[in-house]
Amino acid sequence: MVKHVILWTLNPELSTDEKQAVKAGIKAGLEGLVGKVPGLLDVKVYIDGRLDSSNADVMLDSTLESEEALKGYAVHPEHVAVANTKVRPYTIQRACLDFEV
Repeated sequence: MVKHVILWTLNPELSTDEKQAVKAGIKAGLEGLVGKVPGLLDVKVYIDGRLDSSNADVMLDSTLESEEALKGYAVHPEHVAVANTKVRPYTIQRACLDFEV
């Protein structure tokens, strides 16, 4: 199995209300991919409970069957649609960690 973990920083120009709406959209969009993308076993998107010591706004914690499944996920049309409409337009920084478990 493979873990795919992403941290995003939202655009600071977004208002507090806009940030909440964007985070909710990211969560719904990415968590909704389970069962649609082959090999994607689990997705959790953390948007609440952020402490002041944090330097990111949103965390994706996902589990895939294999490295091949991760490669397929990256280009799957439904994932690309979520990334292009709910994530990329509103984020300014992304950090990724992929590893085998």
